[in-house]
Amino acid sequence: MVAAGYCLYSATTVFVLTMGSGVDGFTLDPDKGVFLHTHQDIRIPSAGPIYSFNEANYRDFSFPVRKYLTALKEGSSSTGVRSNARYIGALVGDVHNVLINGGIYGYPGTRQNPDGKLRLLYECNPMGMIIEQAGGAASTGHGRILDVKPTEIHMRVPTFLGSIENVFELDQFHQYYSDDEED
Repeated sequence: MVAAGYCLYSATTVFVLTMGSGVDGFTLDPDKGVFLHTHQDIRIPSAGPIYSFNEANYRDFSFPVRKYLTALKEGSSSTGVRSNARYIGALVGDVHNVLINGGIYGYPGTRQNPDGKLRLLYECNPMGMIIEQAGGAASTGHGRILDVKPTEIHMRVPTFLGSIENVFELDQFHQYYSDDEED
C-alpha cells in the first residue's frame, strides 16, 4: 500500500491521510469549500483509556479477548487504568476516536464468524496503515495485519487497532491463553 485515508463527517468534516510517512488531518472549511491542513503529524498515544468493541458479542468472543476486556474494565491491564467503553458501531468513527485519544479498537472473531467481519483489503489494511503510521499497532491477535497475505478479495480477519501498548497486551493474551479455554 502506498496511501490510506478516510473522511469523517460529524460537526466538522475531517479527512485523515497517510502517504507512508506519517499521518495528517485536514478539516473542511465550509465557507471556502477547501480542506485546511489542521493536524500535522498525528501521533496516537502509546496507551489509552478507551476500548471500542461491540460488547453485544462478548459471549461469542474467544477466551483471550474476553479475559483482556475484563482486565481493561477492572484496571488490571498493563496500563493500570480502568478503561472506558466507547463504541458507536462505525469503523471510521471508532478508530478515529482511538487514534486521537489512545486505546484499542477491536472487531474480533466470534463463534459464528471466527475470521471476524471486517475485510482485509479495504477495511483492515487501510486503517492498519493509518494507525501504524501514527505510531500505533494493527493486529489480528496473532500477528501484524499488514503482513497477512490475502487469499481472496473479500477475505476477513479479526482486527485490533490502536495504541501500541494496548494492542501488544492483547496479543500477549492471545499467546498466553488458549482460544478454547472457558471462563
